[in-house]
Amino acid sequence: MKQLKVKAANKKLETKLSKLPATPGVYFHKDKAGEIIYIGKAANLRNRVKQYFQNSRYHDPKTDMLIGEIADVDWTKVETEVDALFLEAELVRRYLPRYNILLRDDKSLQFIRIDYSSDYPTVRLVRRPLDDGAQYFGPYFNGYAVKKALRYLRRAFPYAVSRPVNQKRVTLYYHLGLDPGLEDGRSNLEEYRANLRKLIQYLKGQRVTLMKQIEKDMKKAAKAEDFELAAKLRNQLFSLQALSRQIVFGDREIQDVNRDQALVELAKLVGIKSPPRRIDGFDISHISGTDTTASMVVFKDGVPEKAAYRKFKMRTPGNDDFAHIYEALSRRLSEANVKKWGLADLMLIDGGKGQLSAALTARDTAGYEKIPTIGLAKRFEDLIIKKPNGEFETLRLPENSHLVKLLQRIRDESHRFAVSYHSTLRRTRQTASLLDEIPGVGPMTRKKLIKHFGSTRGVMEASAIELQKLLGVKTGARVAAQITKLKQSAT
Repeated sequence: MKQLKVKAANKKLETKLSKLPATPGVYFHKDKAGEIIYIGKAANLRNRVKQYFQNSRYHDPKTDMLIGEIADVDWTKVETEVDALFLEAELVRRYLPRYNILLRDDKSLQFIRIDYSSDYPTVRLVRRPLDDGAQYFGPYFNGYAVKKALRYLRRAFPYAVSRPVNQKRVTLYYHLGLDPGLEDGRSNLEEYRANLRKLIQYLKGQRVTLMKQIEKDMKKAAKAEDFELAAKLRNQLFSLQALSRQIVFGDREIQDVNRDQALVELAKLVGIKSPPRRIDGFDISHISGTDTTASMVVFKDGVPEKAAYRKFKMRTPGNDDFAHIYEALSRRLSEANVKKWGLADLMLIDGGKGQLSAALTARDTAGYEKIPTIGLAKRFEDLIIKKPNGEFETLRLPENSHLVKLLQRIRDESHRFAVSYHSTLRRTRQTASLLDEIPGVGPMTRKKLIKHFGSTRGVMEASAIELQKLLGVKTGARVAAQITKLKQSAT
């Protein structure tokens, strides 16, 4: 058990720390005079607050100054991470704790701007509030978390992010349920503003009151047999309830504290001067050598950069992990892909000496010998490194170390991504094979099916009536019967 560096004399603080709940919330660090000197948010109050007082924890000098002044801690529990995010902003603005200013980085704070009174209201993030009649909420210190929270809230309260220019049709966002569709008359201004009032109510921290009101309005609409409105309110309620299951800043909350230490440890281990900002992780997935895929996940500053993930369908046949790792690295380090994606500061291979050796050969052949490349074996979480003398070294780090946790996270994410792509290829191949075997179904009919139903999955889920309507009674019946057989064999 990690020891906490709390002064023995401060029994009050020690007792409070033992009572911290494992829920989302906002915490307050206070000095001896009872003044709030720092306010923070947490996905897990117990884990987050105790991190300040762990002897093994690395802190920068400013954080050490803060810890030296903490004499008391209080907290407020909330239902979701989103609630914690917005409550933190409100309380920071209210109390202006000096360490919130001292510890933030040099980037500007962010505010949510809602021009509610406009004839075409929009919701967007801005760096600086203006005296323009719009409503501003903030400041927010974590732009990443705010953007993510707004994406979730937009599902419950659709809003526009910009005024369309010379556009009369609704945008794709309307069809996705994220935009009110004012430009095409799908929603009127009064309804849209009513929706924005709910969003504003949420941003002000009135989540519980808002949900009770929505539930009350839903029942009222159902009683009046206005089922369309009742369904809309029900969906809003479900979206708000789902926020409790969304991770808004959980990964990044922990990463903000651990990032420097884990990446500094990694830099020392592999012998590079500065912590690696970009790490590419690779894994292979297949079943008996079929539908083999490779994944590349990207972590920047210790956090997943999902937009940079890439997947490869293997061209090398058979069940040969070494050959597939070689192919994946060769394709990733091709001239065209390096130009499009850039280079990693470090590459992590899921596997032992054999997989790492294949990866190093591909790396060196491509001319990128200077990129540190290491392996992480599954069984004992052994770290595999090739030393300058050509020998492989196996390191077994403590299971609870920051570095192991970071590498495990990258390895597990690359495995998940590879398996998901492999499963997609397998389903596609099975469905394509099924269509090939049906008498009277040739390339043109297959193309027609895919075009009409949108995907192979769409064909699999189509009803017999839908298939007969598209292909004719006889052919549609044959396809429907074959699909039924496949579903039965899979269960």
